[in-house]
Amino acid sequence: MITKQQVLDFLNNYDLENLTIATVCSHSSLQIFDGARKEGFRTLGICVGKPPKFYEAFPKAKPDEYLIVENYDDIMNKAEELRKKNTIIIPHGSFVAYLGTDNFAELAVPTFGNRAVLEWESDRNKEREWLLGAGIHMPGKIDDPHDIKGPVMVKYDGAKGGKGFFVAKTYEEFDGLIDRTQKYTIQEFITGTRYYLHYFYSPIKNEGYTLSEGSLELLSMDRRVESNADEIFRLGSPRELVEAGIRPTYVVTGNIPLVARESLLPLIFSLGERVVEESLDLFGGMIGAFCLETVFTDTLEIKVFEISARIVAGTNLYVSGSPYADFIQENLSTGRRIAQEIKLAAQTNQLDKIIS
Repeated sequence: MITKQQVLDFLNNYDLENLTIATVCSHSSLQIFDGARKEGFRTLGICVGKPPKFYEAFPKAKPDEYLIVENYDDIMNKAEELRKKNTIIIPHGSFVAYLGTDNFAELAVPTFGNRAVLEWESDRNKEREWLLGAGIHMPGKIDDPHDIKGPVMVKYDGAKGGKGFFVAKTYEEFDGLIDRTQKYTIQEFITGTRYYLHYFYSPIKNEGYTLSEGSLELLSMDRRVESNADEIFRLGSPRELVEAGIRPTYVVTGNIPLVARESLLPLIFSLGERVVEESLDLFGGMIGAFCLETVFTDTLEIKVFEISARIVAGTNLYVSGSPYADFIQENLSTGRRIAQEIKLAAQTNQLDKIIS
């Protein structure tokens, strides 16, 4: 992975009054560009082939310029060009997936957040070590598929938008569906309501909900719309669907806004706090936006089944703020909050604390 000192050397040659915010034109780029522009930054969209036409329909979120690449690997060859524009990269899930974790770790451009989180987030065993170390309640893990005695969720490593995930209730079902060429994890299936909690951790802001270092914000929450799991049972009972050869799939196609009952907010903040504090001990801290993917049970327990250590697409619901972000600042999106963090760090000579 590129070293922190190399990144700081790049920053020493930057004009901090003329920074450019850049990301790949996908995922949450519209709100990232919109938020950066609202905070006075120039914006740059990275795309393959030619700029996506749909940006023309959203002039406030259209980047000021584009960097055209032949393929996503070609971004690695554009590092010097990006640095000449005083660029800070904002990673989102698609950016990391398209470029690849190894390439992303070596990208020679200052990047918002701590790239060391990749090692802990992309490997489900290390992710579980992190969350359990933070005292988080997680679904049980099954190491040997022969031990499957009830409903389990099988997930492949990496951010795939739910592609390929499946539910099995027996070893025979598992064996018929598994792709053994990929790394996978088997989790106990928890019944309840899915909540995706959108947080922001600032290591440079020491007001509000403060931690041992910096502060924690809750910006919003959502639930994901998954195809075809959210509609499939209109066709019949689970048994009838299996008999017809139809199985639910869990590809994310969109998001629905949510709020939680106010009495759960102390627990929600506690979960975020514990995860951040553990990250500080393990790898120097998870910086900026992150999401805890959870299930709220009927006993009001919150179980965390995954973490996304960057801006998630569910925040796209809240470009003009959310029922929680509005209590911090009106019209505050996660994209804008990222831009504010970079702006404050640049103004107070603290970019070294939020960039890797």
